[in-house]
Formats: sequence, C-alpha cells, structure tokens
Amino acid sequence: MSRVGFLGTGHIAAPVARALARKGHEVTVSRRSEAVSSALAESGLGITVADNADVVAQSDIVLLCLRPAVWGEIVRDLPFRADQKILSVMAGVPMAEIAAACAPAPDISVTIPYGFIEHGGCPLPVAGDPGVVQALFGDDNPVLPQADEGALNHHFAASTMVAAALGLLEGGADWLAGQTGKPEAAEIYVSNLVTGVLNGLSRDRGGELHQEMMALATPNTLNLRMVEGLAEQGAFDGLPAILTSISDSMDKET
Repeated sequence: MSRVGFLGTGHIAAPVARALARKGHEVTVSRRSEAVSSALAESGLGITVADNADVVAQSDIVLLCLRPAVWGEIVRDLPFRADQKILSVMAGVPMAEIAAACAPAPDISVTIPYGFIEHGGCPLPVAGDPGVVQALFGDDNPVLPQADEGALNHHFAASTMVAAALGLLEGGADWLAGQTGKPEAAEIYVSNLVTGVLNGLSRDRGGELHQEMMALATPNTLNLRMVEGLAEQGAFDGLPAILTSISDSMDKET
C-alpha cells in the first residue's frame, strides 16, 4: 500500500480519499477546506489531516486537487522529492508547469475523477504514465491511457456533458412534477430510470449507447418521438460545436 497525500480537499478529493483509505492506503489530506478535511478525519477510515508541507513530506504519491487559479501559489516551496509521483486532477493546467512547480518529482500524470469513483465504475482517462492511476484505482475503474494532454483536454470537455445531462433530467423531472404535483417522486422516477439504463451497460466496451438508444427508440414508440423531437430542434446538432469550443479553450491554456 502507498502513502497518498492530497493538496486541496473538496468535492472531488473527498470521495477519492475515502476510496483509497478503504483500500488500505495511508491517506493524508490538507486542511483546505477545513470542513471537508475535518469530516474525513472523523470518518473512521484512518485519514489524517496535516499542513501542506507535511502532506508532501509524508507522501509517496501527491494528488493535486486545487483550483487552477490558485494552485501555483499553494505548491510553491513545498518539499517535493525526486522519488515522489504527482497526480493532478486540475483541468487545463499544463503538465510542464506542474513538473516545474513540483520539481524534483519527475513522474507527473493527470486524470479526471468524478465523485462516484468511491463506488467504482468511474472512467479515468490519463495523460502521462498511467501506472499510478492503474495501481490506485484500476481494480474498480476503467483506466484509459491517452497519447498526450491534448487528448486529455478533449476528455475534460466531454466530461462537461454530465452537468448538461443532469440539467436535461432536471427539466424533465420538473415537467413531470408539474403534471403530477409530486416533485420528489418525479425526480426519483427520472433519476432512477436513467441510472438503471446506464448501469446495464458494459464498463469496458463501446457501441452500446447507440444500441441501447435504438433498442428503445423503435418505430412508432414514444421514445422515438422524443429522439426525433430533440433532433428537429437541433439539440444534437449543436453539441459538437460546444464541445469543440470548450476543448479549444483548454488547448489555448496549455
């Protein structure tokens, strides 16, 4: 097992830290943020809290879970070592800048975790050496090595579809609540409906999204009317341009 430290402890870092602690890794988190780090320390999983310098000093693997706008100032002058591995989850921060800031640590990789990594099944595209991600998370999550960080930026862009999909589901749940007068039941119905379909798909092969959609949207069905209605309104046509815009903005940063 490894000694794993977290610089930055928020919405993404907390479930990742819990997942690693449950696997038996020795996990230390920074005090940023205080409320989250305190909750982790009180979780009964053996997670400890330390100042940033002690997190780095006590760890073999350091996860950078900081906001891109402030990360450089926070890691400046921390005692990184040549035998450490650095794993960043910061969108749009170039690997070359991370390597310079975390010198002399030579092993830099970047990935994109979501909070549900705590329960497994979180796809993890990786730029740089995928060995750290595979060792820490590969037993329960698909690890997808990428040729370079430019390809990873495309995955960062694609990951934004999660928020958009949730917005679409929220709109549907709101409509159903308006028809039934039961908003809680409406959201439970819509969220579990989609979750159930997605849980039935394979975690390690492609092509199933289209197959499942076509299996549902057969001729003369209500599902087909929904798909065709969204297509007529251009809901699908605009998606590639939006994703390209997001990805291009990140390429300019890197």
